[in-house]
Amino acid sequence: MSSAVQLIRSTDLAAAPYAYAATAPATSRLIFLAGACPLEDDGTTTAPGDYAAQAARCIETLQAALRASGAAMTDVISTRVLVASTRQADLVTAWDVIHSAFGSHDVPSTLLGVTVLGYDHQLVEIEAVAAVADVTDVAEGVR
Repeated sequence: MSSAVQLIRSTDLAAAPYAYAATAPATSRLIFLAGACPLEDDGTTTAPGDYAAQAARCIETLQAALRASGAAMTDVISTRVLVASTRQADLVTAWDVIHSAFGSHDVPSTLLGVTVLGYDHQLVEIEAVAAVADVTDVAEGVR
């Protein structure tokens, strides 16, 4: 099924590896996801000290939350990526993993360096909002 999300780009703005905006029809069901954290099934933090591994685990967590909500990565309308570091290189390491996971669905995103995150040894977290077509829109072929 195609996504209700429409990514918007502008030639009036600098080229970026993400869309500058996104929309979804007013009848879409919005899904507000809690921050996807790099936690293993036993509650421990994935790969302490490894920004790339934690970003990859956050993507796995995000995908599971999306599936539980009846959505997929292509239904994500925006993200906020939090990285516990003052080094831009660490932010870019996490971003590269996350951006790659979204493929051509390059949603609007904000990348932030923060002081600390909620779990011991946590370095990365991804907040997301998704939009899926209302069931009646799907039945009627509205997009």
